Formats: sequence, C-alpha cells, structure tokens
Amino acid sequence: MKILNLLILSVFCCASMTVSADRVKDLTDVGGVRSNQLVGYGLVVGLGGTGDGKDLSFTGQSLKSFLSGLGVSVDGPVSEFDLGDSLRDLAGQNAKKDLKLENVAAVMVTAELPPFIKPGQRIDINVSAIGVASSLRGGNLIMAELKGVDGQIYALAQGPLTVTGISVNAAGTSVEIGVPTSGRIPNGAIVERMVETPFSTSSHVVLNVRDADFSTSNAIANMINETFGWGTAEALDSVSVALLVPDEGRQRVAFMSAIENLEVVPGEPTARVIVNSRTGTAVINRSVRVTAAAVSHGAITVRINTDNNVVQPNAFAEGETVEVANADIQVSEAGAGNMFMFESGVELRDIVDAVNRIGATPSSLIAILEALKRSGSLRAELVVI
Repeated sequence: MKILNLLILSVFCCASMTVSADRVKDLTDVGGVRSNQLVGYGLVVGLGGTGDGKDLSFTGQSLKSFLSGLGVSVDGPVSEFDLGDSLRDLAGQNAKKDLKLENVAAVMVTAELPPFIKPGQRIDINVSAIGVASSLRGGNLIMAELKGVDGQIYALAQGPLTVTGISVNAAGTSVEIGVPTSGRIPNGAIVERMVETPFSTSSHVVLNVRDADFSTSNAIANMINETFGWGTAEALDSVSVALLVPDEGRQRVAFMSAIENLEVVPGEPTARVIVNSRTGTAVINRSVRVTAAAVSHGAITVRINTDNNVVQPNAFAEGETVEVANADIQVSEAGAGNMFMFESGVELRDIVDAVNRIGATPSSLIAILEALKRSGSLRAELVVI
C-alpha cells in the first residue's frame, strides 16, 4: 500500500509539472499576423411587415438605386401613345408612388477577416438593423460590399439571416425574447481580396507575448535557443521576442510549427485581485500575498419598528385628532469579537480559509480586501469593476 501511494503521488507530481508548462502558441501571437475588421451597408428584404416602412428615406433611396443598377426603373416613363390628358395625368401619378418598404430594412453588415485567408473562401457575417425595423426574422440580405479601413472591397455578403430573437405584439401587450433586430449568416460572405502580411517576406518573425512579462519573454527565448541553437531568438522587451527564421517559405512554416508547440513555464503573473462590486464576485490569483495584519469583522444591524397611533381629544373638548408615530430603534452588532490574524507572507488559500471561518459573505470579503489594500497589507493590485 505504501508503494502504491508513492506511485500515485509521483504520478500527480509529474502531472502537475506538465500542467504548469504552456505551449508557445498559447502565450504569444505572431507579429503582423492579425485579423482585420470589415464593414458594409446593405438591405434585408422578405420581412413580414417588420421593416423600416416609410419612416426612413434612405431605405427607399437605397432600394431604388439597387433596382436601377439591375435595369429596373422604379419611376419609369409611361407610354403616352393614344392616352388623353386625364389618363396621362393619372398614369403619371401612379408611376410616382413611393415603394412599400414594410418588408425592407436598412442594415449594417460587419465581419472579421482572418489572417492568411484567400479569395474564394467564406467568412461569417453579422447583420444589424440601423433603422426602425422591429425584426429581421425571415429576411434575406441582398448583395452587400464589405470594405476595410482603406476603402477597398474585401468581401461580398449575401444570404438568409439566422435570427434567434423574437418579438410578438398583441392587444397592447408585447413580448420580446433576445434581440430580433440583429442576426448572423454563417459563411455568408465570399472573400474577394487577400490582405498581405510581412510573414513570408521579412527576415525576422516577432512573437508578441499576450500578457507582458519579462520572465515569460526571457523563458520563451531561452527555450527556443536551447532547442534550435543560441542566437535563434532574442527577447527584445517584456512583450516581443525576435526570431531568425529560414528564408524559404516551406522551411519557415515548418520552423514556426515546431516553435509554437514548444512548452515553456511562464513567469508568475502579477499579483492581482479582481472585484465585481455589482455581483459580489472576487477573483484572486495565486501570486497574492499579504503582510501581517489583524482583521475584525462584524455586521451592524439596525432595526426600526414604528407603532402608528391616533390621539383623539375627549368628548366636547376643543381639539383635533392627531396621528402619532412611535419609533423603536434597536442596534445590534452580529459577530462581534470575530478577529483573526494574517501572518506575514500568507497565501491565497490562507486568506480564503480565514474569511470562510467567520462566515463572511462575498460582499464582506470585498470589504476586507479593500481594507487590507488601504492599510498597505495587501501586496497586490486591487481592481474593482
């Protein structure tokens, strides 16, 4: 049994050592390899009377411009071949009637263009109403151009919308679940232009550490140099690690594939306590320490009881009936005398155990941490959101 326990303990120790190391791809991003935001304007048609209607002028203008591009003249001329004056006037009035836009909505289309994506591949798009349309459910987006910050067209979007929200109105009562004025089209845009990156042309590739830390960038550079030879990597600062990569594209891809799968033990994170004042949630990372401190915790309860009486004058006496409020105020302090000590260098587990022993709620934990920070005993960054 002792041997079995030792074997189990050794397995857990090895597992903990393996878990403590992270892959380079999980710690860094390749410099210059990034996504790009796309935006466009379009029209959604086929709505069941939930569109913009005539409340927005640019919806009608957009539809007329789109139809004109397809060769459809919305305000087209009426033939006057044998028509009298009255008939010509009536025909002209009918031709100039506005379009019915209850089934049309103006929308904004957004998408994210991944790095290295090639023309002909598809990306997901988001569609959101920008007018007074009450729902986009059942609509179909007609061809919309998606442009980058440089004004160039990078993708074309079109297709039926997937809307999870729903809105129902009846007899003066409305029920709305989710957001019916926004939706998605999976694979709804076709890429037309590729964004060039310096990955295939530059002599160096830079790895950017996601959480700036000198220890982490130095550990990554040392691991790469130990694996591929000294001089391959150089830590420039707390974020960037420069790599000397092969010139040939195939070798460069294989080299980066080998590097991103290297396992590195990152540096200890910055001691930080995140407190959500609205929900009472407190998250403390493993690097938090406190110096010696004494904490007293007690909840003060104030009870106010009001007894409303009426004072009425005697019969045949001159006076008025008066309402009198008698207040009984009681103040009690629960948990009085609950004091505990934090020794110097105490860790996260000791803090939580000590606070739990006195039965403190999450809001009380937040108050204790704020007091420790103000007293200078909490050796961590306190972030209240």
